[in-house]
Amino acid sequence: MVFTQARAEVRGHLQIRSLLARQCLAEFLGVFVLMLLTQGAVAQAVTSGEAKGNFFTMFLAGSLAVTIAIYVGGNVSGAHLNPAFSLTMCLLGRLPWVKLPIYILVQLLSAFCASGATYVLYYDALQNYTGGNLTVTGPKETASIFATYPAPYLSLNNGFLDQVLGTGMLIVGLLAILDRRNKGVPAGLEPVVVGMLVLTIGLSMGANCGFPLNPARDLGPRLFTYVAGWGPEVFRWERPSSGAGLHSPSSSKGSVPGSPVCL
Repeated sequence: MVFTQARAEVRGHLQIRSLLARQCLAEFLGVFVLMLLTQGAVAQAVTSGEAKGNFFTMFLAGSLAVTIAIYVGGNVSGAHLNPAFSLTMCLLGRLPWVKLPIYILVQLLSAFCASGATYVLYYDALQNYTGGNLTVTGPKETASIFATYPAPYLSLNNGFLDQVLGTGMLIVGLLAILDRRNKGVPAGLEPVVVGMLVLTIGLSMGANCGFPLNPARDLGPRLFTYVAGWGPEVFRWERPSSGAGLHSPSSSKGSVPGSPVCL
């Protein structure tokens, strides 16, 4: 009895009473789980020369990571995981506008930290694969483990359209899944259906840019690679000789451009 009371008192002291603080922590943890699992799958494939993974395993891991991330933070923060979805919720009146910059900042910070965790986890593999030379281009490039990059043939206009359509399909799909007036998804299985939506988008729209569809998911890791040794080249844009296009580090490998993940 005494032990139960003591445990209840300790729990009461440790409990976070601020709803916003709980939402921020849930969002941070959800994005962290999403990024670590997704980038881990890409790192495993890249550093093994695709002997232990390929584009399908990357896309599948990214989709399953979305499902797990939603289960992690869904009941607390809504598991937005994506500034684009947070903005949509604000436009629909389901999230106060004052929380939007806070959610976005937390999502960016979490993606940055998760990239650091992936880097530490695969540090030896990265050093073994690259010989200590961290590059954005070339046969041993590793920047695409963390951020997404366009295919070498892609023009700026086509890349913009790719992201607009991809993000549009994601948002439409999410709103359809969450609409109680629509065909209902069995309670508790919504994250699974969202993961299936993400996998479908990846397998149908992933070739051009690696379907990032998520500003925090791309900018956070890109900032990490900038400070972790890949340098300013991670932000470079160039025109290939065949016409206007975006620089792609994956062009030398002929693989799917960039680390996939979406929500």
